[in-house]
Amino acid sequence: MSRFNQKEFNDFIIKHNVISLLKEPITLRSGRSSFFYVNFRGICNDVYLIDRLTDYIISFVEGLGLRPDCFYGVPEGATKLAIITQYKWARRQSNYRMGSHALPMGRGKEKKHGEKKDRYFLGMPKGDTIVIEDVITTGSSLIATIDNLKRVGVDVISAIVITDRMERRDDGKGVRQIIEKMGIPYYAMSNVLELFREIFAKRGIEEGIRRNISAYFERYGVEKLSQIMR
Repeated sequence: MSRFNQKEFNDFIIKHNVISLLKEPITLRSGRSSFFYVNFRGICNDVYLIDRLTDYIISFVEGLGLRPDCFYGVPEGATKLAIITQYKWARRQSNYRMGSHALPMGRGKEKKHGEKKDRYFLGMPKGDTIVIEDVITTGSSLIATIDNLKRVGVDVISAIVITDRMERRDDGKGVRQIIEKMGIPYYAMSNVLELFREIFAKRGIEEGIRRNISAYFERYGVEKLSQIMR
């Protein structure tokens, strides 16, 4: 597999319209009104594209020098990504055999009875585990997922996010800060500020949309859009 190439990956995201620029705001799950939306659903619903995306994840992980036993997706948004990544990763390993690698899946809603391992999972992760999330805003789902994994004794060695929206939480902290305070290394394969720099350079974007997005990062961003556009 080729080495992870940041520009190539950013171009992949832009080409397949993962980021939508909006004239009218939408309300995110976090409750914030946003004039842009980051959504990998189109890619994850296409076999060819999700195959490419999971190859990017594997090359990114290899570039970091990580050697996990397991990939686990935050339910339910990153479930398909993690399952396919885990399947491809396991088959590449020299110790691949019956019983060598789990194929875990998380529940979107906690089961209220039974053993702890069955409350959160349709198959638990096994061994050193990387948690995958597709898009991060305030990180609440990722944080809850890591807490659930640690509660049942899963060894989480890192969290990998496909695209970080680069926003501060309501407590003023960034998601990276929170995750790393939990003792978990945090890596983002891309972030919207860098992506916006490329999008705005390539497309004729209406001035009103630019202003709205810039104002959003003035209010919520870990950095201002104007700083990254210099």
